[in-house]
Amino acid sequence: MKDTIIDPATTTTSTPTTPTTERAADYTIYKPNSRGNGGVVRFGLNLAKAALFVDAANQAGEKQFDWENKFTMKWGLADVGPVLATLQGRQPQAKLFHQSEKGNSAFELTLREDPERAPYLLSISRQDASDKSVRKVSIPLTHGEAAVLEAALRTVVARLVGW
Repeated sequence: MKDTIIDPATTTTSTPTTPTTERAADYTIYKPNSRGNGGVVRFGLNLAKAALFVDAANQAGEKQFDWENKFTMKWGLADVGPVLATLQGRQPQAKLFHQSEKGNSAFELTLREDPERAPYLLSISRQDASDKSVRKVSIPLTHGEAAVLEAALRTVVARLVGW
């Protein structure tokens, strides 16, 4: 299913749901571009599975994303820490790597010091074990998007710990 952005001026959206649902909330960062190689990354807290699911999809047309071919990385509490530390300026980069029988997933968040570019670059990739194909989404993050992500991840820690 392809997802279309309704308001082209909006690059980030938040989809709250009630706390009683299995998936508590999502924070989605849409980054379409005129070259057609943008992407989208969605962070979704699932309390029933005690995990944060990070979904990524490539741009598939003007302001559309290929959710049918999305890939997902499941984070536990230990995965959230390095990303938070990077967003808080305690380290310049966070790298996560998950290996499974079905494939390998990697996540990277890098602080960039170039004033001409967005301050952060987020990349997530998935290599399928069966055919070794690699799918990757890389998106820039503004200071505002990074601040919201940091706040959301602090809440994820509290919710996963049970505080």
